[in-house]
Amino acid sequence: MANKGPSYGMSRDVQSRIEKKYDEELEARLVQWIKMQGGSEVGEPPEPGRYGFQQWLKNGVVLSKLINSLYPKGSQPVKIPDPPPSMVFKQMEQVAQFLKAAEDYGVVKTDIFQTVDLYEGKDLAAVQRTIIALGSIAVTKNDGQYQGDPSWFMKKAQEHKRDFSDDKLKQGKNVIGLQMGSNQGATQSGMTGYGRPRQIIS
Repeated sequence: MANKGPSYGMSRDVQSRIEKKYDEELEARLVQWIKMQGGSEVGEPPEPGRYGFQQWLKNGVVLSKLINSLYPKGSQPVKIPDPPPSMVFKQMEQVAQFLKAAEDYGVVKTDIFQTVDLYEGKDLAAVQRTIIALGSIAVTKNDGQYQGDPSWFMKKAQEHKRDFSDDKLKQGKNVIGLQMGSNQGATQSGMTGYGRPRQIIS
């Protein structure tokens, strides 16, 4: 992978706007959750700040341990190499495995970061969004695998199916919804028939 030089002009402006979206307070909460969820397996917490957060997650191992901890023992979706991968493409592959597992867990595509967002530090706010989405789904599932304070993440809206009987459905067909207007008091008095010529009186 080629080394990328500094950005100039519009590229630099765009990058600085992306960097402003990164939330250091949120970083502290996410690190705390990853530590609680993954336990001692995730190792020591990173140095505070964007760079420390990126380096901690960069090789994909901590993220893989996080997603594995949300599954019961024996059904973890991501294989974790021992020792951790040191080659660039292996590390990116490990991150890609986490992203695939996160999507399978229920994180929607729009909440999933690109591998380069983390690996090259292009958009660490997107990395934070993915971890938040993962935590929200874990809290919503409430299957006993989530560790930590449930108030750290918002619960996702859940489907609420309603089953109506055939009688209820038939009754509904006879009701004119208010959004369709009303037919009360409507008459055609004073209207001329369609297609009749206009009366011109000279």
